[in-house]
Amino acid sequence: MGILDGKNILVTGVLTDASIGFHVARIAQEEGANVILTAFPRPTLTARIAKKLPSGPDNPPPVIELDVTNTEHLDSLVANLEAYGWDRIDGVVHSIGFAPQDALGGNFLNTKWEDVATAVQISTFSYKALAMACLPLMKGGGSVVGLTFDAQAAWPVYDWMGVAKAGLESANRYLARYLGKDGIRFNLVAAGPIKTMAAKSIPGFEGITDGWSKSAPLGWDITDVVPTAKATCALLSDWFPATTAEIVHVDGGVHAMGGQFD
Repeated sequence: MGILDGKNILVTGVLTDASIGFHVARIAQEEGANVILTAFPRPTLTARIAKKLPSGPDNPPPVIELDVTNTEHLDSLVANLEAYGWDRIDGVVHSIGFAPQDALGGNFLNTKWEDVATAVQISTFSYKALAMACLPLMKGGGSVVGLTFDAQAAWPVYDWMGVAKAGLESANRYLARYLGKDGIRFNLVAAGPIKTMAAKSIPGFEGITDGWSKSAPLGWDITDVVPTAKATCALLSDWFPATTAEIVHVDGGVHAMGGQFD
């Protein structure tokens, strides 16, 4: 019997089998959860990746197309989940983030508002939008977990995505305030740098990763997604029944060290 036995968990952000979302879905299944994935813009790609999950190629989890900036997609999410037999959601994983290239890579002072708005809508506002879309099926409470990158510091090249993540961390606290009465917990996992597809799209990403393992008391492997995925699954479980509005750092300890990257 796993820590997520019998729970219905909705997982976003599965792009490849190296994605954080993929490993969250994998571990969730191993811990007994029923999983449904969402995908955008290529649900057929996610459907192929889903066949690599423990449920196997003959019984992959369903994949629902979901553009978190599309009101029609959000409004139809509950009906789509009910079509697969779900009458409740116990957990939601928000593993969604995007910023146009112009908003990254050291161009902070010259980024146009339109690109900033895109980064904020997809990386920040979508956390609230997804939670509200799932709310009708979370009447018994549940857990929403998002992924962030510690927004306490101004990181090299992260620029407006860093601002969007700061907004995400604030939104997490407000959602905890307003939806705690419904028994829903909101927490974030602040992962250290991981070499995912999203990270590869950040110009100069090595400016963040270089020196991280030396500064981390526990060390850090930028190719290892499992620690982040395990923390996410733990927060989805019943083992944190009174924890909300929290940010759990899974970064080898770098966030707490002075003289970073010295």
